Amino acid sequence: MSEQRVDVVVFDIGGVLLDWSPDYLYGELIPDAAEREHFLTNVANGEWNKQQDAGRSWSEAVSELSALHPEHAEWIEAYDKGWLKMVNGLFEDTVGLVTEIRERGIPNYALTNFSDEKWEVAKASFPILAGFDGEVVSGVELTTKPDEKIYRILLERFDLDPARTFYTDDVQLNVDGARAVGIDAELFTDAATLRAHLRKRGLPLNS
Repeated sequence: MSEQRVDVVVFDIGGVLLDWSPDYLYGELIPDAAEREHFLTNVANGEWNKQQDAGRSWSEAVSELSALHPEHAEWIEAYDKGWLKMVNGLFEDTVGLVTEIRERGIPNYALTNFSDEKWEVAKASFPILAGFDGEVVSGVELTTKPDEKIYRILLERFDLDPARTFYTDDVQLNVDGARAVGIDAELFTDAATLRAHLRKRGLPLNS
């Protein structure tokens, strides 16, 4: 194995550890695929959800959107009340890697675009998410990836050397944002590839 080049591993959550998608909930609530796509594209869409990741409360979000689309008020409320049904569990291969990293004493952190309210729900439901050495959550910090500010919060709060910090995310823009502040980052595709990236950087992990 090569000389160790990183000391710390930082994880995105959704798409890396947590299998989350609105389709898991709305596939049941709106069986018609075209109607479901219209709702999730034009009503409760990603941009609307991202505002909760940036710190807007869910009560405010639901109230505002329901006023605009009263005919869909029940479905809009379900995005909040039924949020946990959008989670299809954890990616077990990634869980195994995180567990090994912790067993080997390698510092590990979370850096995630996540509503502060739903982050607490997720940690209560999936205890592995509560086990990081530290966390930076967009809904708490009121800024989202890929804004440079959120990466600098991570580095400064936990006194991390960016060149010796490894970050993985399933969104290329977020990987690029990390690289822009000097963090060693790679796009997440699967746990096996991530493990190979970490071993290449000298971390003492099983092959």
